Amino acid sequence: MSMHFLTLVFLLLASFLPMQALAEKQTFTISIVPQYTPVDIGQRWTPLLKRLEEETGYGFQLRLSDTIPRFETDFLSAIPDLLYLNPYHMVMAAKAQGYIPLVRGSDPLIGILVVDQNSAIKTLQDLNGKRLVFPAPNAFGASLYMRALLTEKEGLHFNSDYVGSHQNVYRHVLIGEAAAGGGIHATLEKEPAALQKRLQVLYTTPGVAPHPFAAHPRLSHAARENIRAAFLKLDAEPAGRKMLAAVELDKVISADFNRDYQPLEKLKLQQHAGSK
Repeated sequence: MSMHFLTLVFLLLASFLPMQALAEKQTFTISIVPQYTPVDIGQRWTPLLKRLEEETGYGFQLRLSDTIPRFETDFLSAIPDLLYLNPYHMVMAAKAQGYIPLVRGSDPLIGILVVDQNSAIKTLQDLNGKRLVFPAPNAFGASLYMRALLTEKEGLHFNSDYVGSHQNVYRHVLIGEAAAGGGIHATLEKEPAALQKRLQVLYTTPGVAPHPFAAHPRLSHAARENIRAAFLKLDAEPAGRKMLAAVELDKVISADFNRDYQPLEKLKLQQHAGSK
C-alpha cells in the first residue's frame, strides 16, 4: 500500500471531522503550592484535571515544584497560567503579575501549632527558646501568620527552621527534632490515624479565606469563566465533590480578590515573610 494512497485516505476521513477536532487543544500549565510531595500532588490533582478537561475542552499540564520558594519564583515570574496557592501567595501573585482568583473553598483556613502529646510542652510559654519547624517562610496558616502571632501577640522567642512540607513538619515533631511545628487542619487530617493521635494541637490562628485557584490575566475572560463554571459544576456532583475534597477545595464558591484576600494586607506580615 503506497504512502500516496494512505495520505488520500487520511484526507478523505479528515474531511468528515469538525475543524476543531483537527486543531490542537489549548493547554494551560498549572502550578500547585507544594504542601505535599510532588508524587502526592500528582495523585490528588490528576483525576480532577481530567474532569476539568472534559468540562472545558482545555488541556491542563501540572507544573510541580518541590519547595515553596521555587513555587514562588515560578509564579512571580508569571510562568504558570493557573495556580493553586495560599492566601498570602494570592496577595503576592496579584501584586506582581495580576493573577485573578477564580474559586475557593468555603471553610476558613486555620493554622495549627502541634506538639508531641508525650512531650513536656504543655503551654505556649514552654516553647520559649525552643526550635520550631514550619514548611516554609511564606506558607500562610502553617508559618507566616502563625509566626507573626506567636511573636507579636504571644510574645514568644523561638528559633525557626523550615523543612519543606507539612508532612515533614509533623514528622520532625514526632522524632523529637523540634519542640513544635506549624501546619493546618486539612493536611493533618490527611495523615495516618496513628500519626494524628500522637500530635496535639497547642495553638490555632484565626480563620481566613482559604487557598484559591487563580488564573493569569493572559487567559481570556471567556477562558477564566469557563474554568470557574467547571469547578462550580463539579461541586454540584457527588463524584466531583470527592475530587475537589482531595485537593482541599471543599464547598467551592467563586472567589473575589477584594473581598477575600486584599484584607490580608492589613495584617502587615511583610516583616515576617522570607525566601528561605
